[in-house]
Amino acid sequence: MKHAIFLVFLFLGFTSCNKELSFDNETFEKESAIPCTKDCPKITISVPIAKNIPIVADSINKKVFSVIKEIVYFEEDPSKANDYESLTASFIASYEEMHKKFPSETFGWEGKINGTVEFESDQIINIKVDHYTFTGGAHGYQGLRSLLFHPKTGKTIFTDEIFKNENEFKAFAEKEFRAKYKIPEKSNINATGLMFENDKFQLPQNIFYTNEGLLLYYNSYEAASYADGPKELLFSYDKISKYLKYR
Repeated sequence: MKHAIFLVFLFLGFTSCNKELSFDNETFEKESAIPCTKDCPKITISVPIAKNIPIVADSINKKVFSVIKEIVYFEEDPSKANDYESLTASFIASYEEMHKKFPSETFGWEGKINGTVEFESDQIINIKVDHYTFTGGAHGYQGLRSLLFHPKTGKTIFTDEIFKNENEFKAFAEKEFRAKYKIPEKSNINATGLMFENDKFQLPQNIFYTNEGLLLYYNSYEAASYADGPKELLFSYDKISKYLKYR
């Protein structure tokens, strides 16, 4: 009997130690209590929550939360929002405070955050945050954020760390970018109306690992005007394998 009990505990210990990191999507929503007939202020956050391996999951979840907080938090005291429920409440509270001051000028605030696990391998995890916010003005702002993580540690991988030699890859990417967007090789990178800082090609702030390949994604205003929209460039992994540290 004692031997059987020992085997049961041994089995349970073995299975618990071999749990794999997993993600469950959770959704958080909040609407304003101020009466309205249309375009009622609302925020929805759908986000993948890492689970099963506490230290790794905690590192990933904290980073994802901090990025989403940057996007939708407008209050002065950052300590007021330390989870998604308080974050959605804060967004609506910011609207209602503004509405008290300017009741005829505030309407239709909206926040939509959709996080997904875009790519997952033994070497890298890529979470994509698709966000849209409208807090007044001519239009809202939509963008994508790429968050890269080490699967075994949960630590952030910065985009300059994914290349064996970033400058070599940037030179290669510029040639491909010019070819796609029909910018003559010897012309200024902004010759066709783009908006690269200091008239020099740069890699985007957000690079995505996808099932199709590595995606360079320039959000609006990063390389072009809002009217021109985002710019993107997709490379198959076979084409750029010599440049990549992670796959």
